[in-house]
Amino acid sequence: MLSVTSSLTRLTTNSPLHHPNPNSTLIAPIPKSNHVALPLRFRSGIKFASKWIRSVINGSELSSEPNDFAAITVPKRVVLVRHGQSTWNAEGRIQGSSNFSVLTEKGESQAEVSRQMLAADQFDVCFASPLNRSKRTAEVIWGSRKEKIITDYDLREIDLYSFQGLLKHEGKSKFGDAYSHWQTDASNFYIDGHYPVRELWSRARSCWKKVLAYDGRSVLVVAHNAVNQALIGTALGLGPEYFRVLVQSNCGVSALDFSPSSEGSPPYVCLNRLNQPPLLVCAESVYGDNNNKVAPVVQTPKSPLAESGGRKANKRMVLVSIGSGSCINEGIYESHPEGKNLDAELSQKVAELLSDVNMTSIISSPGAVCTEAAAVISNVQKASYSGTSNLVMKQSQDLDSENIAEQSIKLGQKWFATLNSKIVTKLWDQSGQAWPYLLSELSYESQLENVVVAVAPPLSHIALLGRCLNLTKEQLSLFHLDSGSVTVIDFPDGPAKQGVVKCTNYTAHLGKWAAPISKSSLHNVEL
Repeated sequence: MLSVTSSLTRLTTNSPLHHPNPNSTLIAPIPKSNHVALPLRFRSGIKFASKWIRSVINGSELSSEPNDFAAITVPKRVVLVRHGQSTWNAEGRIQGSSNFSVLTEKGESQAEVSRQMLAADQFDVCFASPLNRSKRTAEVIWGSRKEKIITDYDLREIDLYSFQGLLKHEGKSKFGDAYSHWQTDASNFYIDGHYPVRELWSRARSCWKKVLAYDGRSVLVVAHNAVNQALIGTALGLGPEYFRVLVQSNCGVSALDFSPSSEGSPPYVCLNRLNQPPLLVCAESVYGDNNNKVAPVVQTPKSPLAESGGRKANKRMVLVSIGSGSCINEGIYESHPEGKNLDAELSQKVAELLSDVNMTSIISSPGAVCTEAAAVISNVQKASYSGTSNLVMKQSQDLDSENIAEQSIKLGQKWFATLNSKIVTKLWDQSGQAWPYLLSELSYESQLENVVVAVAPPLSHIALLGRCLNLTKEQLSLFHLDSGSVTVIDFPDGPAKQGVVKCTNYTAHLGKWAAPISKSSLHNVEL
């Protein structure tokens, strides 16, 4: 492995570094080595537009803004991947847009695992940051595909000016209040005449214009932690105050769906998944004879709860989505002879995924499917923590949305226009009761570490995501959850403060029923 110092070889003027002049940097060579209309997969596949709001939470303003993207004519899925672990990640050094670091051995391994995971996925193009750690990750993942990787300087990491190159403890000692401001109020953080996070958000909007203009339906983007957050935030119409709220781990995968709107308006946007960790693929190569791709025999899911991205939290909420009446994973309920039996199989897989999680309580919807799923999870949990588990089982009527989901399916493509607005409002109001109830479960001081698991239909959990992010019911179309999926929300500052979304719609544990990464949930439907 190349050391950081030995890799500094030439001077250029492309990106800011830890230097008073942000136009100077050193470039290292690359080593060769729920409750509302949602863009869920209903049988109709219909979505509705998002609106924008400004709201206040915990004393700081969270802003949402309508995107101004140009109209598109075909559905597109954009898959975002953060680079693998870099030398400066390992050292705890502030990287920003500097280009000193390279991938560590672990980072190379993460990139290789991601390559295997995505080998069978179809992409029309790959965009990448030109910085070594990201470009190298893109090269590994892209593999032998014929199309050239497009590097875009706007995809570089956040510009942190005088902070770049410092170890974190050096940032604290040298910059004091400024470093504290960066940690506690990043969107208003100011240094060397710049607002780095605001600049990043502006740059991300520029990136989207180029990415969406590309003539293709499936796009891979390999970049960095902060810029990927900004890409997700700007696509969803969320302001820079959401920085650090949507976690991006090394080689974590996020997917966004863009679908055409009517009359040349900006596209509808849906976050299909957030920060899925790379799978551990079997030793057998995913390339067969004559270099033809073949599917790997085994994929072992890496638990999203074991990922180290984001700040450490002792309070965690795990949302388990179960129910055939609300979300269809690539039509699996239509193809399975008995949907109820499939729910049981999905529940067992979720329980096995969470077997290493020491839960304090499971709160489920009173619906039969969710109640049974909660019981399966509880049984596996008690077997894993025999004699030490103090697991509490509860139910909440406010987590139930099965009846609404069934109505939406019966109404088909006109379901949102036909559904009584009072019912939609009731669903949103239910989440307004369920969310503080779940937070109260997390608040028990007697529990040093507290993990609350909520088991409910996908609609209910999307509504909870909306509450967590302080959105409105009209904005819930921004999220997608599949039945059998797991969503994780951490509370590093406690349940009374802003939750941090660690991952959404994780389905890798479902095996053959896992939602594919590159295939759009839109099914190429003309909207």
